[in-house]
Amino acid sequence: MEELYANSWYRSHFQTVGTEYQEVMLGYSDSAKDAGRLSSVWELYKAQEQLVSLSEQHKIPLNLFHGRGGSVGRGGGPQYLAILSQPAGSIRGSLRATIQGEVIENYFGTERACELTFERYTTAILQATLTPPARCEESFREAMQRMSEKGCESYRKMVYETDRFVDYFRAATPEQELKLLNFGSRPSKRKAGGIETLRAIPWMFAWTQCRMHLPVWFGVGSALQQEIDNGNLELLKQMYAKWPFFQSTMELVESVLAKVDIAIAKMYEKNLVPVDLLPIGEQVFAEMQRTIDCIKQITQRDQLLANNPVIKRMYDLRRPMTDPLNVLQAKVLKEMREQENPSAELQEAFAATVQGIASGMGWTG
Repeated sequence: MEELYANSWYRSHFQTVGTEYQEVMLGYSDSAKDAGRLSSVWELYKAQEQLVSLSEQHKIPLNLFHGRGGSVGRGGGPQYLAILSQPAGSIRGSLRATIQGEVIENYFGTERACELTFERYTTAILQATLTPPARCEESFREAMQRMSEKGCESYRKMVYETDRFVDYFRAATPEQELKLLNFGSRPSKRKAGGIETLRAIPWMFAWTQCRMHLPVWFGVGSALQQEIDNGNLELLKQMYAKWPFFQSTMELVESVLAKVDIAIAKMYEKNLVPVDLLPIGEQVFAEMQRTIDCIKQITQRDQLLANNPVIKRMYDLRRPMTDPLNVLQAKVLKEMREQENPSAELQEAFAATVQGIASGMGWTG
């Protein structure tokens, strides 16, 4: 961007096309799949700060285009707090964002839903423009950098470096079977290979179906625990209370952990995962519990979503309606994997469970 801004032809191009601002798109999906959510959001936060500073130096207005997916693992989730948690100066009266898949129906499916969506965006953008957040304390940034590095290290060690993790992933989730369904605008993979070649949507979608949501929280617990072990619990509590960015990050992870169902996830594991891969599952569930425990310590709440009873009640109401679909899906998957060519009846049953679970969870991927 600095080279572009310094280019005289590029600067004159603004007048040629009549554009008054520079637009830059921020991508959430692949960065989260490659490095884990904690590292992804922190690097994007710093990138926005640098873009704002650069635009101010060259006196070129900046408009950021947030390429968010539907799920939290791809940058989605409640947008009001997310907008307010952006760096100072990154929102100045406008913002552009993608709204994808089933989220379109949720946000604009009815006249009232549409009104509420525009109210949330308008209120948040006005508030962020008129009363931008102050720069956080340096100790907060230093702690966030340490957690970003630790979270990325833990995430990549499991997802990309653990021997046979790909086998565990494909056994514990319906990732392979999802390819049989006729949905999605793009192929699930860019080319043949492991996790690195898998697109972000099927990566998130597969973990959503078995109710584990691993891409959102894996590595977060290890990062938080490292700070707590180093005597920084009070610092983390201050960050949560005073820094909108950290508060938003923790609460989005908390909201997804509230959707996780350990019993259902272990039921998939028991029925579908070979015995020799179970030690990987033990590490996964240990990190899940670590993340839950750390977030409870930082938020000082005994239960997840205790501060948001409306959302908690919605999750509690949906859970018993979704559980039978998960039980059925695990049974169907087992039968499909026992057959060389699964019958049309089994494939139709599988497709029905996929649609039902996605509706229950509120997103596909």
